[in-house]
Amino acid sequence: MDEEHNIIMVTTNYIPGKKITRIIGTIWGITVRSRGLGGNIVAGLRSLAGGEIKEYSKMLSDTRNTAMERLRDAAEQVGANAVIELRFDSSDIGQVMTEIVAYGTAVVVEDVSSDIQRVGLS
Repeated sequence: MDEEHNIIMVTTNYIPGKKITRIIGTIWGITVRSRGLGGNIVAGLRSLAGGEIKEYSKMLSDTRNTAMERLRDAAEQVGANAVIELRFDSSDIGQVMTEIVAYGTAVVVEDVSSDIQRVGLS
């Protein structure tokens, strides 16, 4: 859970110990990034040697984090305290830009009452 925003974000369709009291709907956080000419040249030179291209890995990691922050903001704006079924999608725009979308279902959850007795089978 993100303590700063108090938004629970999970890839599952449920949250252990919580019950969904309201489904708000699909929300998303979108960002588009470009590496820039200098970064593309450095990454291109590194690709000649093979292996990981750390410049692109860092850019994509930062871009995913930005998309997640925007998804959290969207959840707060619609009154959700959780996002279930969190997913990512990406696509290229032209040859120099990458779009990252974080999306999921905004919901309101509350703790499962501890006063419910569980009935076991004998």
